[in-house]
Amino acid sequence: MDVHEYQAKELLSGFGVAVPKGAVAFSPDQAVYAATELGGSYWAVKAQIHAGARGKAGGIKLCRTYNEVRDAAKTMLGKKLVTKQTGPEGKPVQRVYVEVADPFERELYLGYVLDRKAERVRVIASQEGGMEIEEIADKNPEALIQVVVEPAVGLQQFEAREIAFKLGLNIKQVSAAVKTIMNAYRAFRDTDCQMLEINPLVVTKDDRVLALDAKMSFDDNALFRRHNVADMHDPSQSDPREAQAAEHALNYIGLEGEIGCIVNGAGLAMATMDMIKHAGGSPANFLDVGGGASPERVATAFNLVLSDQNVKAILVNIFAGINRCDWVAQGVVQAAKEVDMKVPLIVRLAGTNVEAGQKILKESGLDLITADTLSEAARKAVEACQGAKRNAA
Repeated sequence: MDVHEYQAKELLSGFGVAVPKGAVAFSPDQAVYAATELGGSYWAVKAQIHAGARGKAGGIKLCRTYNEVRDAAKTMLGKKLVTKQTGPEGKPVQRVYVEVADPFERELYLGYVLDRKAERVRVIASQEGGMEIEEIADKNPEALIQVVVEPAVGLQQFEAREIAFKLGLNIKQVSAAVKTIMNAYRAFRDTDCQMLEINPLVVTKDDRVLALDAKMSFDDNALFRRHNVADMHDPSQSDPREAQAAEHALNYIGLEGEIGCIVNGAGLAMATMDMIKHAGGSPANFLDVGGGASPERVATAFNLVLSDQNVKAILVNIFAGINRCDWVAQGVVQAAKEVDMKVPLIVRLAGTNVEAGQKILKESGLDLITADTLSEAARKAVEACQGAKRNAA
């Protein structure tokens, strides 16, 4: 789960990380009021979306007057901001963050990530702040400072000091940076964070070290014990289909293909998408209906898949262990009768009660395409998709 910049800064501030003064606003008038309350004479108005590269897309504006603050908020709120990280569909801007724009002398990079290969937390820093970490790694990899944290003892003060000195800071700045590095690590660890990025981490003229921007991503499986983080979820930033799927305990990720997939099990779902690609097609989604695929859940899955206008065919691939093929078949029949099925439907069942499931499908009177193997199902799905496209043309 991702959070907005102002929410990440709220969390970091609670762990002692210094951040500029700021306030969130949901209207242009609120933005002006926030600027007056914050004081100062120079403000940054930032669109709040779950994506980076906002500045290059016009999502961050520096303002010197209250009228400029109002105009900046007005141009952002209620619009969709398209950055290279959002894709062409963009993300809706429903709130802005008004922040005091203190002058600074240097921009640094500081990040924490859960390194799954090393099974450790990896701290990454660089003197080249304000740039994307991928760009730094590609153009100047020697600029990256990395520390792998030993989980038994956590990040140590001497490791934080080593990072600070390698960032080229003076003695006074090192003291502030060590505090920031240690406190940010505590925030990462104690909130079940998977990724924390402070970019840029800035050094001011009076030797303060501030988190000028912040991104945090959290482990969904740990949210049950992090209610303060779970309450920060903004459903407007997610694909509405994914939000609907989550309500029914379905794992759904929308893609850009034309063959909808309804599968049980994450591994089988990925194998199904691979086979579709191997057969020359493109999957429209990842959808795992899970181990308890009741007729109601299967019907919900159909509605989710059919809500994608790009879908030209649907492939149902069920290998029943905990599941039962007759349950799934009932769900397929129920869904096909409830919704207006205008695309070919390919069904492959295997495992528990497969004969009963196949009988239900056969006696349903529906125009179904059945298959015995995954490769056969993928091939038939691609052929049906191509046929549907020809007929539409």
